Amino acid sequence: MTDGLVQIRRGREKPIRNRHPWIYSGAIAHAENAIDGELVDVVDHRNRWLARGCWNSKSQIQVRILTWQDEPIDDAWWRRMLLRAIKLRDNTAAGECSGRRLVNAENDFMPGLIVDRYADWHVLVAQTLFIDKRKERIVEALAAVTGADKVYERSDIAARAKEGLRPAVGPMRGGAPPALIEIEEGGVRFGVDIQGGHKTGFYLDQRENRRALAELVNHMRERAQDKLRLLNLFSYSGGFAISAGHFDAIHSINVDSSYAALELAEANFKRNGCDPDRRGASVEFIQADAFDYLRHCLDEGLNFDIIVLDPPKFAAGKADVQRAVRGYKNLNLNAFKLLENGGYLMTFSCSGAISRDLFQKIVFGALVDAGCEAQVIAQLGAAADHPVALTFPEGEYLTGLLLRVD
Repeated sequence: MTDGLVQIRRGREKPIRNRHPWIYSGAIAHAENAIDGELVDVVDHRNRWLARGCWNSKSQIQVRILTWQDEPIDDAWWRRMLLRAIKLRDNTAAGECSGRRLVNAENDFMPGLIVDRYADWHVLVAQTLFIDKRKERIVEALAAVTGADKVYERSDIAARAKEGLRPAVGPMRGGAPPALIEIEEGGVRFGVDIQGGHKTGFYLDQRENRRALAELVNHMRERAQDKLRLLNLFSYSGGFAISAGHFDAIHSINVDSSYAALELAEANFKRNGCDPDRRGASVEFIQADAFDYLRHCLDEGLNFDIIVLDPPKFAAGKADVQRAVRGYKNLNLNAFKLLENGGYLMTFSCSGAISRDLFQKIVFGALVDAGCEAQVIAQLGAAADHPVALTFPEGEYLTGLLLRVD
């Protein structure tokens, strides 16, 4: 038992019994002795025990459930849950890469906790007050399970503000990391900036989609008479274009609004044997707004064989959905117009508030307006080290389509 107690309103306990990990304020009848960032027991309107979770009165999600069993949430529990999550990754393709996600928050039944590994460095993200108050103990448990002696914190996500938390970034174990940490993924090498890069430094969730692009390019180049033209929008550190490989058979244009990201992308091309400074090199780096650059390409009458659209999150919540819909439609509409007949569009949304069904409808609307036809070659999502708990559909934030366009 815990000191805190949360009682659920009559008729609102079904999602809890079905093991959904979130309890919103509207489902709560009252709370007793509940302390922000501490454990509470959850009971139904008849005081029958349901679950145990963590409480935060400042958040719209006031309880995040950690267990549906009457068990202590102690150091042994953390070690057991961390080991469970890590063993899962050993059974996936992620186990072959030196960069992978080890803990995926609610989807690994540890709400609010993310742990990524890059070579011998671990990066921790504390999304909630409960995790933030226990992060040192969690690092100790992580060390006990993995031997981790280099841990860096990147708790600088916007969602922390909803928990009443400020950003927290810095070394937790092993001192300051190097400026770049090199990882390998399917024979491709990337430099990762865990201190200031996007997310925890790299888009680990796109691993299998980068592999899918590489396979597509491998088939296309065998039939192509000229160099394939690849437009990589929101390119960040060049992941998609570099993974596509075949630098002598592809002319890639990498577009990002961040000059620092493009510098990292250029360094990553060099790391994989393609020197952009070499005379005749078929790679470009353009600092620009992606929406503006697409319009520029239309004005110039440019065409591409492959376009990758991997924009940042457009919708943080329901209030942003309509604006996000307009943004996604605009991007995809112009991309359709720029593709050669028989070209391919790889398009994504990482907005959890945009469902897979809605995203496909947005892309369909763009297709109709562009006057094109397209076939869905593959439904795309996050890599296997980003599992989605079946009881937590909100965990499927990354959705994508690979389309052949005529």
